[in-house]
Amino acid sequence: MTFEFFIARRYFLTPQKERFISVISLIAGLGVAIGVTALIVVIAVMAGFDNDLKDKIVGANPHVLIHGEEGFTDFDALSKKLKSLPGVVDVTPYVSGQAFLYYRDRVLTLNVKGVDPEAEGRVTRIRQYMQGGALSLPDGGIVVGSELAEALGVAEGDEVILSSPIIGLNTPFRVSGIFSTGMYEYDLNLAFLNLADAQAFFGLGSVLTQVGLRLAEPDEAPVVKRRILAMGEPSWRVRTWMEINENFFAALALEKLAMFIILTLIVLVASFNIISTLVVMVVEKTRDIGILKAIGVRGGRIRAIFTWGGFLIGSAGVVSGIIGGTVLCFLLKKYQFIKLPKDIYSIDKLPVDLQAQDVGIIAASALLIAFLSTVYPAHKAARLNPVDALRYE
Repeated sequence: MTFEFFIARRYFLTPQKERFISVISLIAGLGVAIGVTALIVVIAVMAGFDNDLKDKIVGANPHVLIHGEEGFTDFDALSKKLKSLPGVVDVTPYVSGQAFLYYRDRVLTLNVKGVDPEAEGRVTRIRQYMQGGALSLPDGGIVVGSELAEALGVAEGDEVILSSPIIGLNTPFRVSGIFSTGMYEYDLNLAFLNLADAQAFFGLGSVLTQVGLRLAEPDEAPVVKRRILAMGEPSWRVRTWMEINENFFAALALEKLAMFIILTLIVLVASFNIISTLVVMVVEKTRDIGILKAIGVRGGRIRAIFTWGGFLIGSAGVVSGIIGGTVLCFLLKKYQFIKLPKDIYSIDKLPVDLQAQDVGIIAASALLIAFLSTVYPAHKAARLNPVDALRYE
């Protein structure tokens, strides 16, 4: 234990005769602890939102989507060609378009996807999201999202009318299943038909409009995209699941950064209490500083004493904040006592994902602020003249 740390511990971590100093030291530490706790909880919740929605998006969509301007006619040959690419696990065909869905006196616009039920079950997790019925999609059957079913008031077995805004065709379909991904926009704006029904509805004959790929590693989607583009098909438009939802993930990242900056201000405000504590301590310990200097302790070591003192207050606050934030995150994750409106946040429970790197960044930032708050008071203590300090003693 160094001399400076020993003196700082005696000054700042032992009971003081001057109760005022003890009180403002406690307030300073609590301020840092509250700020760190708030930061940890909010960043963990933001990371939870990010991971939860990313998992649902990856589960409900192919990892790579290929759109052909002129469509695809020989799916078997194309599938074999795409499966030969490293990282590609499976391929599924799509027919996609916009339509109106009528039920009694209600109508909604939605995205209609024609799928091969077997291939779709291998590429996405849509089978796991089925709430009622199945994804078997018999002729004349339609599978709709849970939010869409609720908005129109339809149930499994009801007959609905699908209308194309392009060719004006009104076709009756019977609801054969209802799915729920947990994402409001998907569950409200998406419905599935089998490939033959979708091709007939959009007047495409035997043409497919899109091909979806499942990868061994979803994060490798950009690499696989480059391999597909290297195949030299200029009429293909290739998009990864990241690009399809790029704006969404960018908004989440920006919001996470903004919340980090805003809540860091709590720690910054608390650091002013550390400054005031050290300033008062310098005044109260003027005689002690004078004696230390008189016996040969240099200004640099005096500066180190008060730097250590402020750092100890800040460290105590940071450690308390980490413990408090971790415990609160655990309780939020285990008991899920905060519910969310699904139509706003797309999920109904508060997700929490506490990541070690986030805690490390928060702790490092708070400790840096605590250290910087010691610079001025420690400098003033180091420059104190021992003659002035002892003149009236």
